[in-house]
Amino acid sequence: MGKKSDKKSHNQPKKNIEQAEKLQPIQGKCPNCGSSDISLNMDNGKLRCNYCHQEFEPIYADKAIKDIADLSGENISSGASDIDSSSSDLVTIKCQGCGAEITVDTAHSTSARCHWCRSYLSINDTIPNGAVPDMILPFKIKRDEAKQRIEKYVKGLRFFAKSRFKRDFTTENIMGVYLPYMTVDANVHTVLDGEGEVNIRNMDKIRDDAQVYSVHREYDLAIEGLTVESASDHLNNRSSEKTNNVVNSIMPFDTENCVKYDSNYLRGFTAEKRDLNVESLKPIATDLIEDISRHAAIPSLSKFNRGVCWKNEVYETKGINWNATYFPVWLYSYMDKNKMLHYVAVNARTGETAGSIPINKVKLLLFSALFEILPVWGFINTMDLFALIIAIVIGPFIYGLFYSMYRNLNARHNHEKETKNKMTNVTQTDIKGDIRHGMIDPRIKGENYKRIKVKRHNLLNMFDD
Repeated sequence: MGKKSDKKSHNQPKKNIEQAEKLQPIQGKCPNCGSSDISLNMDNGKLRCNYCHQEFEPIYADKAIKDIADLSGENISSGASDIDSSSSDLVTIKCQGCGAEITVDTAHSTSARCHWCRSYLSINDTIPNGAVPDMILPFKIKRDEAKQRIEKYVKGLRFFAKSRFKRDFTTENIMGVYLPYMTVDANVHTVLDGEGEVNIRNMDKIRDDAQVYSVHREYDLAIEGLTVESASDHLNNRSSEKTNNVVNSIMPFDTENCVKYDSNYLRGFTAEKRDLNVESLKPIATDLIEDISRHAAIPSLSKFNRGVCWKNEVYETKGINWNATYFPVWLYSYMDKNKMLHYVAVNARTGETAGSIPINKVKLLLFSALFEILPVWGFINTMDLFALIIAIVIGPFIYGLFYSMYRNLNARHNHEKETKNKMTNVTQTDIKGDIRHGMIDPRIKGENYKRIKVKRHNLLNMFDD
């Protein structure tokens, strides 16, 4: 039988931080013609000189999942190291083209251009430590395709949209943005002990008899490419001013195709700097890792048709790797008259689209009320209690259904299912125990094997202060 104590622990890796060698820009100037006008060719994902059209093979920064099983300690790359808060956002860069010294405000930009000779300037080595990422995932979805996806998304939700929004909507102002994330690889050892129940017979239409099992699962799990937003503004998914959960919901990104950071990939796009260090993100990453580890056991528990209750959970992170990464997003934003900022976002790699549309609440309320007329009339004529219950429930249900659809309130990245992982060294035992008679509840008491700790509404608990 499972242990009676309800325990969970997460053992962190030993403090063995290894700083990776600082990455250098891949292409400062074109080696063929010397031009600094280098940008991304989205047709093939390569950097291209816009003067002589020379193209450069991308230098991939991927990590094979087989290597993650060998991770030990805590490895923090140079781009993921703590941001130096004492450094000024204003930096001076010497132009390699004409020698002019250009001052750049890195609070608003991580790339710049000389206003004298028009050479593009790389600030990889001059901005505060931690502001330059280790890796970048280049744009793949082009602007025109992103516009079409956003237009199609909005068109499907026009009926209850506010009139002002429908009048003002245009995709001409969509922005291509690189958003800051931490990409996490983790080597985790998981031990789960508890009880599972299987229905063995139905005593009547209400009560069941259940066979109890003592359930044990133990395994190693290599988690690859877990993504965590590293800007506090985007982590705040409970904001009353912004629909930030929309950006979270368009993940995952194909992290295996990340390349080493080069500021030339930013040409033509905007980028945000991260403002959170690894220590601030550890609580979120820990909960995400536990969710993924817990859900990895679910396929082996299919026979327990009444569910499983874990009474003892141990998650030991034997090794973890942190890399600062830029991911590409096409973003349409709209601020309504109540100062709520709505987003429609497109994953610029996969094309996945999600958004929040300002909703005409009066129109939706009247529409919902129409569904109450018939059951109310039925109750008046028949005094049928069922008709009264329908009348009470149907209106609020319709209102909530459409409001949630337009505002996308429950949209989130399903990290527990969508993050790549590989299970090895599996031990599983299911030992028969007692039979429980006359069970009324269709599920085992305390069922928690599908529990998710990190949902849309609680990502930023630690920042409440």
